[in-house]
Formats: sequence, C-alpha cells, structure tokens
Amino acid sequence: MRRDILVSASILCADFLQLDKEIKKSEAAGCDMLHVDVMDGHFVPNITIGQVIIQAIRPITKLPIEVHLMIENPWLYIDSFIDAGADVISIHAECYGQRRVSCLDLGKFPKEVDSINLEKAKADILKIKQMGKKAFMAVNPGTPMCLDRLLKDLDGVLIMSVNPGFVKQKFIPEVLSKVQEVRKKFSGDIVIDGGINAVTAKPAVKAGANILVTASYFFSAVDPQGAVKVLKEG
Repeated sequence: MRRDILVSASILCADFLQLDKEIKKSEAAGCDMLHVDVMDGHFVPNITIGQVIIQAIRPITKLPIEVHLMIENPWLYIDSFIDAGADVISIHAECYGQRRVSCLDLGKFPKEVDSINLEKAKADILKIKQMGKKAFMAVNPGTPMCLDRLLKDLDGVLIMSVNPGFVKQKFIPEVLSKVQEVRKKFSGDIVIDGGINAVTAKPAVKAGANILVTASYFFSAVDPQGAVKVLKEG
C-alpha cells in the first residue's frame, strides 16, 4: 500500500530576514514538517544555525520540527535541541564509527564510515525517545547501510542524496539503492535529503522514501503550493 508522501521544508534556503513569513508560507503551501540543518564546520564544511533558531520558530508554528544534526559529538547537544523545541532529532551514523582514512583529518570531507558502534548509537537513540521525541539516523552517500541492528529502535532513516554541507547540489541517483534496501526491512519513515525537485522526487518515492526534504526547489518556487503538490504526487 502506498504511503502518504510528506514534504519537509528545509529553512536553510529560506529568507532569514523574513523567517516568520517563510514558515507561514511553508504551512500555507501544504508542507508537513520543517527541516533545520545544524552544521558546525567540522562534520561538514559549513556553519549554519543552532538552538536559538529552534527557540525562535517553535512558538510560531505547529509543524513538527526536525533537527538534522550535522555536527561532531551530537550526544552533547541532544538535550538542548529538544529543550529548544525539536520534535525529531536526526543523528549521523558517521559520528558513531571509525572514520575512513580519507576523512580522518580536520577539513577532510565527506565523513564516511563502514560500520558503527551499535551500543553508543543505540544509547543516543533511546535517549531521544525517552525524552518523548522521534529518533532518526542519517547516512551520508558514501557510507554503506550499516543500521540493520538499529532499525527496530529507530523512528526513521534519513538518507543523504548529496554530500552534506551546502544547498543547491545535484542529486546522487546511486543512493536510491539504499532507499530500496532499507524499505525492504523497515516500516518506519524514510527521509531523502538533497537535490529533491519535480524530477528527482519520483524515483525517490518509487524507491521507498515517504518524506522528501525540499530546500531551494520550494523556497525559490513561484508557486509554492504547486511545488508541494508536485512533490506529494511523487
């Protein structure tokens, strides 16, 4: 049975001078969630925003807020982002395993691993859930799917379809095999994040994704409602 397709608006591409209006636009257009990319300049080659933005937008929207922690040592910040108003916390698999040699050094990206420390990852997943929020695990394009023993604990899996750090990147079609692999064994949410538009949404949904993160495609659309409709039609 086909799942309802949800659209998550990534505010990284919003006009921050009018963030309240941009969020209201997202609601009016039919977006189902807000996606907040938190980057620290260490896990990814960019720095974005933190808890203060979550605190600012929480009172002005009823949409669920998913915080995507693209940061080192995410366990240090889970509590503060939940306290700020996050409904979903996405943590990266690459923070829970031995990094490949190609990305060990500071300033070497993208971060990739071949396996993860299941006990450490599970502890943070359970912490998020014990605080009453949803726990998603994110995976970079170059990291294999190494989450099988965690799937029963997760609410969602976020599959990056670009190497994280910057917006307006080209969709990496090879990740669709990951979506298919996860969907065969996982009944929870599968998020696809990066380069999603009217063309790439269709194969993503066909592969098994049910949450589409949209950034520049939505916030630059002349017809935002129409853009969301196209994505939801998959």
